[in-house]
Amino acid sequence: MPENKKVLQRNEVPEEMTWNLGLIFKDEAEFEAAFTAVKDLADKFSQYQGTLASGPQALLTATEALLATYRAAEKVYVYASMKNDQDTTNSTQQGLFAKTQAMMAQLEGKLAWFNPELLALGEQQVASYQQAEPKLQAYAQLFADTLRFKEHTLSSTEEKLLASLGDIFAAPENIFSVLDDADLQFEDVVAKDGSRTELTDSTYSQLLQSSDRDVRQQAFEKLYQVYQQFLRTFAKTLGSHVHIQNFTAQTRHYDSARQAALNANNIPLSVYDNLVSAVHQHRDLLQRYVALRQKVLALPDLNMADLYTPLTGKPELSYTFEEGKKIALKALAVLGPEYVANVQEAFDNRYIDVLPNKGKRGGAYSGGSYDTAPYILLNWNDDLDSLYTLVHEMGHSMHSQLTKKHQPYQYGDYSIFVAEIASTTNENLLTAYLLEHEKDPAVQAYVLNYYLDGFKGTVYRQTQFAEFEQWLHEKDAAGQPLTADEMSAKYLEINQDYYGKKVGGTPQIAYEWARIPHFYYDFYVYQYATGFAAASTLAGKILNDDPADTQAYLDYLSAGSSAYPIEIMQKAGVDMTQTDYLETAFGIFERRLTKLEEVLG
Repeated sequence: MPENKKVLQRNEVPEEMTWNLGLIFKDEAEFEAAFTAVKDLADKFSQYQGTLASGPQALLTATEALLATYRAAEKVYVYASMKNDQDTTNSTQQGLFAKTQAMMAQLEGKLAWFNPELLALGEQQVASYQQAEPKLQAYAQLFADTLRFKEHTLSSTEEKLLASLGDIFAAPENIFSVLDDADLQFEDVVAKDGSRTELTDSTYSQLLQSSDRDVRQQAFEKLYQVYQQFLRTFAKTLGSHVHIQNFTAQTRHYDSARQAALNANNIPLSVYDNLVSAVHQHRDLLQRYVALRQKVLALPDLNMADLYTPLTGKPELSYTFEEGKKIALKALAVLGPEYVANVQEAFDNRYIDVLPNKGKRGGAYSGGSYDTAPYILLNWNDDLDSLYTLVHEMGHSMHSQLTKKHQPYQYGDYSIFVAEIASTTNENLLTAYLLEHEKDPAVQAYVLNYYLDGFKGTVYRQTQFAEFEQWLHEKDAAGQPLTADEMSAKYLEINQDYYGKKVGGTPQIAYEWARIPHFYYDFYVYQYATGFAAASTLAGKILNDDPADTQAYLDYLSAGSSAYPIEIMQKAGVDMTQTDYLETAFGIFERRLTKLEEVLG
């Protein structure tokens, strides 16, 4: 009898393949003590309200108390959220996370007076305080970043009200998460030999890579059959989220939710528009790649379920987690001994939750706070995609590690805009390593195919998402309802624009929007595409082996939020207000597509 593939229960996962959250809090009692301490800090913070105008020392005292409260709260939140993510079916952990979310919303309300009061001082007064009290200079960028929001900041009472609604505003995303991760049940996928694979969000991507077209077609159709059943629920959930974002942007005097989202990191709208325009100009390369795929696979027709299986058939490359770690260390060695030592520390101390299990959040991420390890959540599947995911998330984790080493708490985090550059630079370095060390033409073809698929999924696909997200917000802002039918029709239309009428018109793909969690992240996805393009330039500089270029890159990883993202990247060697880096990325895609065409004959 063929062996059936079964998703493990959480208690069946070997301990060495789980992350050690005991490094944050050794037990629930220690967590509860920290939880209570955060609430006390938030309550005590009210004593500083109304004091900022008293002088430099008052501003310093309140600022230090504010940051201490956030610092303690972030540690508590990270623990509760990661405990929940490792098994979303565990009601105890769900409750822990829910009460932490509620506490964070209350905390935001109690701290909300600070920014309006700082804004009331104005730039001139704050500057004079900094001259009088040298210790305030340590917060110069923090104050400047706050003061630039003056026209978008409400009164103290209004800010407190909005902050207290945080858990209510998060409801659409939370409902989506529980429905998508824990409640949806799919039929098993049955291969011709009778073996069965449980279809889940985490196994879906692996099944789409199958060399058996029937297997991937089953996975595709059975997945979207379930999503179609709940389409109106997902439409209501996503529509509510979009409406909340538009309401918040309007309340804060922004022209649009997109402007509000990009202004959070001081990113010009032109960066977003340049991306969409450049992708439109190069959609012919995507359609050329799709045409090659149909030809090589010798399929009478091609649909969206066929876009992820390797062109060279069943993957020749398979990695255990131990093998993946060794390759990652070799591929990243070009970044220097300190970087490699930090990666080894993550491997040696169980900072990574490796295997999929029932109820575990799908996908992958790097997470943590200033006072925790840079943890990584994976769903390892022994394939090349898992290896790329490992080095991708390790890029985030090392970014965090170096930032925390070189920056104080107030600058110890970084924006999403620069975060994706660190992760995709690692991906580019891995691609270069594999192409250099794997001489077998079949393996070369597989790696080239994988790179092109990654580019397709990161630059083209995320920009496609960005277009749809912008349409959602514009339609809602115009007062037009977001129905399931209209959302599906628009999604299908955009998909056809990218992949061509025939391939892009696969009917079930119209429902894909319902399963994309990033649509709840507020104009987040475009940064994957801009990050990948910028990473292409940076990886090329690093691989040219000029120590100055490598050091400039490490300086970027160490900068945190000590300057605005655009400025940090300019110092690293990429001006993202221009289009040069986008053209560089499409040039690499075209060259590697041509190389693959040659290798495959």
